[in-house]
Amino acid sequence: MIELAYTYILKCSDDTYYTGWAKDLDNRLKAHNSGHGSKYTRARLPVSLIYYEHFESDNEAMKREVAIKRLSRKEKEELIKSNEKIRRTNHE
Repeated sequence: MIELAYTYILKCSDDTYYTGWAKDLDNRLKAHNSGHGSKYTRARLPVSLIYYEHFESDNEAMKREVAIKRLSRKEKEELIKSNEKIRRTNHE
């Protein structure tokens, strides 16, 4: 069985975005919301998961994290919106 790695974007309570990667997305989100995820999110609780991608290796997830962090806020919002359209289309 392949263990996936995830790259994710969180929306913080101050309307900023935080991008990270994790092997267990549910536990990582719980860690962020309990104040143990990162120094950045600890001061901006609660956070909510608004976007994620999955990869077959940690290295791919880390590379994608870096790429997303380099995007402007507008580009991140476009990425998030494109994912929302895909989810709606798949569930209709």
